[in-house]
Amino acid sequence: MAEMLLSWSTNKRLIAGLLVNLFSSICIVFINKWIYVHYGFPNMTLTLIHFVVTWLGLYVCQKMDIFSPKSLPIRRIVWLALSFCGFVAFTNLSLQNNSIGTYQLAKAMTTPVIILIQTTYYKKTFSTKIKLTLVPITLGVILNSYYDVRFNLLGTVFASLGVLVTSLYQVWVGAKQHELQVNSMQLLYYQAPLSSGFLLCVVPLFEPLTGEGGIFGPWSLPALLTVLFSGVVAFLVNLSIYWIIGNTSAVTYNMFGHFKFCITLVGGYVLFQDPLSLNQALGILCTLAGILSYTHFKLVEQEEGKSRLAQRP
Repeated sequence: MAEMLLSWSTNKRLIAGLLVNLFSSICIVFINKWIYVHYGFPNMTLTLIHFVVTWLGLYVCQKMDIFSPKSLPIRRIVWLALSFCGFVAFTNLSLQNNSIGTYQLAKAMTTPVIILIQTTYYKKTFSTKIKLTLVPITLGVILNSYYDVRFNLLGTVFASLGVLVTSLYQVWVGAKQHELQVNSMQLLYYQAPLSSGFLLCVVPLFEPLTGEGGIFGPWSLPALLTVLFSGVVAFLVNLSIYWIIGNTSAVTYNMFGHFKFCITLVGGYVLFQDPLSLNQALGILCTLAGILSYTHFKLVEQEEGKSRLAQRP
């Protein structure tokens, strides 16, 4: 009975974490796109603000005794901090320089790259069934993005770098939590200000400090409020990413990312009467079929693992 209650409690926390990530991730994509299109706010500065707000949010959580900080050696998380900068910066640059369809198609490549990294460098094995679930998911993303895929050199470079750095970042997020024996908040509490420091050194080299489109404006009050709101949403995104990866895996988090993509398309059709082509409908079905297959195979593997542990003398 105690095991059942513990399992139910764990599942509830996982569902809550997934829902927070679902709503905040969908929200941040549209807010960032709005900021780029309507205000022309500089990309790297927006990323820096997101980092700073994330750290401030964690500082408030720490003061409220929501978690206790754990002393970590900087050298153990420096590469994670750098990859965090690259993850957000290249993802935003990909979104800024590509269509939504191209952006989503590139993101779909993150899952196979993560599997490749974990198989090659961490000697982690994935069953053939798990690998085959990537086929309908990739096909689904291609069908969804068919009419909105437009390639250009700069956008392709940013998208490719985004896939590589994002894959490394997500693998390291899970690996560092286990390696350093910390939870998501404890790791992000040290990593966010370190990433902010790295980015602060780089931003003035790539973006103007003053004038139209410069870091210090002039910016209207609505623009500043929107940027601040995007920082709050980014805090929820960053924290939920760490929590989900730490409690599941980088591959499972990516599978959930594909589910969010489907929800975004269906939500736009239901709530805003956005057009939904036959290709997109088929793409959603293919993607969902792949996600359900992955979930089923993953649960079966977990149950088999529990059975083997129970049979040990």
